[in-house]
Amino acid sequence: MRRRLINSTLAVVLVVIAVFGVSLVIVETRTISASAQESVESEALRLISVVESRLLGEEAINSGVLAEQIDPARYALIEIPGREPISVGDRPTGSVLRATETGEGGEKVTVEESRSSVTREVGRTLLIIGAVALLAIVSAVLLAVRQANRLASPLTDLAETAERLGSGDPRPRHKRYGVPELDRVADVLDSSAERIARMLTAERRLAADASHQLRTPLTALSMRIEEISVTDDAETVKEEANIALTQVERLTDVVERLLTNSRDPRTGSAVVFDLDEVIKQQIEEWRPAYRSTGRALVCSGKHGLRAVGTPGAVAQVLAALIENSLMHGGGTVALRTRVTGNQVVIEVTDEGPGVPAELGARIFERAISGRNSTGIGLAVARDLAEADGGRLELLQQHPAVFALFLSRVPVDRETPERPVR
Repeated sequence: MRRRLINSTLAVVLVVIAVFGVSLVIVETRTISASAQESVESEALRLISVVESRLLGEEAINSGVLAEQIDPARYALIEIPGREPISVGDRPTGSVLRATETGEGGEKVTVEESRSSVTREVGRTLLIIGAVALLAIVSAVLLAVRQANRLASPLTDLAETAERLGSGDPRPRHKRYGVPELDRVADVLDSSAERIARMLTAERRLAADASHQLRTPLTALSMRIEEISVTDDAETVKEEANIALTQVERLTDVVERLLTNSRDPRTGSAVVFDLDEVIKQQIEEWRPAYRSTGRALVCSGKHGLRAVGTPGAVAQVLAALIENSLMHGGGTVALRTRVTGNQVVIEVTDEGPGVPAELGARIFERAISGRNSTGIGLAVARDLAEADGGRLELLQQHPAVFALFLSRVPVDRETPERPVR
């Protein structure tokens, strides 16, 4: 591309120089020739005036006197009736410029000058024009190279940017070149890079969320299947199979929820549901894990509460909080339900050391964890809560108290608080 730009610019300049240069040479040659001819004619006219003036004054007329009145490079022939012709200077050979003037008494003056002087003057003019043309060509080449680099280098950069996008590096360069068309292409590439980056981030986030959210249900399902494989009691097999089917349904709900959030995190499928059933299901699912570590999982507070939300999403949020207490907390973990205004609150607390002070403000950010965990669970839990119009907060750091707020559905009468169990 650089070569094409340079060649095209140079071709245009050469055409312009050829057209205007030739025209200028022709005009200058004619001007110089006309000027030389006028000078010879003027000299002849002046010389005839001198001759007439001396004749009238009866002064001497000879070559010595007339030589002072003429250019030494020219030749003059003075013819006076009744006298010998007088010549001044050396008569030129070859092509000459000639001018003849005749006086009132029949005097005749002829002035000649060799055309070589005109040729020399034309040569000097051609040399000047040639130097200017060469300077114009050099300037045009330098300008063409600069312009070619200005246009070709951005195109090379844009090609590299497109190649990086194709190779999976979606970082925008935010580089502009001062050329509107190229800047427009750069804008489009940067916008595409940002969209690709968001898509890749969403895909990685979906994979991480799926891995985190499916790990615990799959572990629990595996435990149920192991129970079925080692027992011969038909009733136990039936009970465990029913629980396993429930967990499979929950897994399906988790997968659908994750896919929905990956497409549009604001999309929810909130319904009115019984909060006791969700809490009971979570306690039954997590109690075996707590018993294996010598810890307890209890619930208390009001029962019979109904809330607006997605049961599966609420279950995932509670599962994340219970698992967080199992991994990072200590002692008994308590789930407590209460009512505040038009909201239902589910608090999850334990007897552990709590949340470190440096993590309190960032506990719901991704990749933030107090121990060697993924740091995804609480971030996903908050996203799920907000998708249904609720919110998840850390009410207290020592000991840790997490609270899930959901919209409340009023009931006909208040139900007493449930005892701790």
